Amino acid sequence: MDNQGAVSGGFRRSKKSILWRDIKSARWLYVMLLPVVIHMFVFRYGPLYGIQIAFKDFKLGDGIWGSAWVGTKHFTKLFKSLDFKMILTNSVMLNVYLVVFTFPIPVLLALLLNEIRKPFFKRPVQTIMYLPHFVSWVILGGILIEMLSPSTGVVNIVLKMMGIEPIYFMANRVWWQVMFVISSIWKEAGWGTILYLAALTTVDPQLYEASMIDGANRWKQTWHITLPSMMMIIVLMGVLSLGNVLNAGFDQVFNLINNLTRPVGEIFDTYIYEYAFRKGQNLSLSAAAGLFKSVCNFALLLSANFVAKLLGEEGLL
Repeated sequence: MDNQGAVSGGFRRSKKSILWRDIKSARWLYVMLLPVVIHMFVFRYGPLYGIQIAFKDFKLGDGIWGSAWVGTKHFTKLFKSLDFKMILTNSVMLNVYLVVFTFPIPVLLALLLNEIRKPFFKRPVQTIMYLPHFVSWVILGGILIEMLSPSTGVVNIVLKMMGIEPIYFMANRVWWQVMFVISSIWKEAGWGTILYLAALTTVDPQLYEASMIDGANRWKQTWHITLPSMMMIIVLMGVLSLGNVLNAGFDQVFNLINNLTRPVGEIFDTYIYEYAFRKGQNLSLSAAAGLFKSVCNFALLLSANFVAKLLGEEGLL
């Protein structure tokens, strides 16, 4: 036993020395990583201190420590409010629409871009597709609202020319949801292709050559070689998207929503904003809603990761 303990201790010391040697050899890489670590602790973990606001009657004058502890009072108020069912349903449904209709688009675009063999054409197409990602929702929302205006919008002008009555897209609840999905695709589909295109660069060209010898056409090559090569990143992105089911996107909804479409567009993020900064600055209720949303997202992320591993794919953990 003493010999085994000595061997085990020596092995641990050996691993520790190897670790420190690797850190020393790559010390400048760790120095470059340091600002990111500091940013994470200051802006991601530091604000977790404010979670206790959800369990207190928070008042700015008293501060966090001076405010009275009320336990789950604000959670009870949130769950019993008339708005809770609406914002929960809207948050889930809008994200279901995004997962169903927008998640496959970057995969399809990556497959199509991969088939383009002319760089002088492929690069401009990629640039045009990526561009909307760098434009804020304030600008894109304004463009979309102007394009869909029932009086001066180019879409309704075309509809008039076709003999169709103008449609007030942004005031109609059904059309608002459709425009929500379309605008999401417009802004993020091109940017989402980057990871899938990167995954395609790892595919061995000899696999395609061998399949051609066996008589496989482009469709069979895509189905049996390209898609399986992308499957790991597809599953990973799927897990991440399911972990954000209650995050419909504050910027997008805030810039597109109006009083007529609020019953189908109000989500947790806009609800938190309203109660935190507009409706009497009820920060405790806003914190309770935010904490509930975060816990639900975390649970969904773990569930999606568990399902991915059951299916034989690599998850996040």
